[in-house]
Amino acid sequence: MNKFLKNNFKGKKVLITGHTGFKGTWLTLWLNKLGAKIVGISKDWHGYPSHFKDLKINGNIKSYFFDLKEFNKLQNVISRFKPDYVFHLAGQSMVKKSYINPYSTFLTNSFGSLNLLEALRKMNKRCYLVMITSDKVYKNLEIKRGYNEKDALGGNDPYSSSKATAEIIISAYSKLMKNSKVRLGIARAGNVIGGGDWNQNRLIPDCMKAWGKGKTVLIRNPNSTRPWQYVLDVIRGYLILSINLKIKRNLNGTAFNFGPSHKENFSVLDIVKLSNKNWKNIKWKIIRNKDKFIHESKLLQLNSSKAKKYLNWECKLRISQSLKQTINWYRNYFKNKKKDVRRISLQTLIDYQNLWKN
Repeated sequence: MNKFLKNNFKGKKVLITGHTGFKGTWLTLWLNKLGAKIVGISKDWHGYPSHFKDLKINGNIKSYFFDLKEFNKLQNVISRFKPDYVFHLAGQSMVKKSYINPYSTFLTNSFGSLNLLEALRKMNKRCYLVMITSDKVYKNLEIKRGYNEKDALGGNDPYSSSKATAEIIISAYSKLMKNSKVRLGIARAGNVIGGGDWNQNRLIPDCMKAWGKGKTVLIRNPNSTRPWQYVLDVIRGYLILSINLKIKRNLNGTAFNFGPSHKENFSVLDIVKLSNKNWKNIKWKIIRNKDKFIHESKLLQLNSSKAKKYLNWECKLRISQSLKQTINWYRNYFKNKKKDVRRISLQTLIDYQNLWKN
């Protein structure tokens, strides 16, 4: 696996939108280690703490900070860089925030995707594009079986709807660019956990920030079930998809789910209790959710058999291992007084890569 990835990305030009975000930072670190030449576009540093800023990634990387809604700036960067691979992760990713700023959420997630597609269409160079959307693009019927790629898209909240809208745009452009030099794939991942996530209103970051200070974490939706999975499992899926777009032309325009097996779907409360195996004497308190106007699905599962069949991808880590790796990262972060983040994250990546013999 490691040689396979290095052979495909070493020396290649890779554009990453949202490279300072949680998943974007891990993707940037991995590609940097593989020897890729990286250009990243993000709106900002995503506040402080910032995993990306703390990593101090050097080498073949250049960062630009602007909104993807600014088409001329985006087109200028793309026309000059002419990437071989593109990973689109930029967007507004918080459900609660989408209720507060629905208009901005739709513009960012839908119009931002449109601008990227149009800029790449005009580039007139062979490249392989992975559009990262969400598991929440599906019309959620609270069903026990996992959603597959043929299920209807939908969305009861602005975030989910904006991502589903983006997918409709992506689908239209994939047909429009069918005979162009751009090949694209769509990635729909579940709830991703791992070190370096400092976002608000997310289970793991909320737990780590509270427990790191010896405080009690407040749990609002204890019975909600999600497809939890490790960040590097998901990033590996994105990398493998991009390579397969190059190898298999018939995958152009195809969507893939990236999620754990059905046995690995746990409730919020399950995750909190399982965390106690790696972080002793944790404290939590279940509170009543006062945001009644905010709709979030109680049950969400993915069927990732298509990724297994066509990409030979599946989660390498089980939830117990994912939590162990995640909590170890945060423990080391607090233990080292928020220093040595680069060393901690590189070792985390190396440990994951060592799961493969080559």
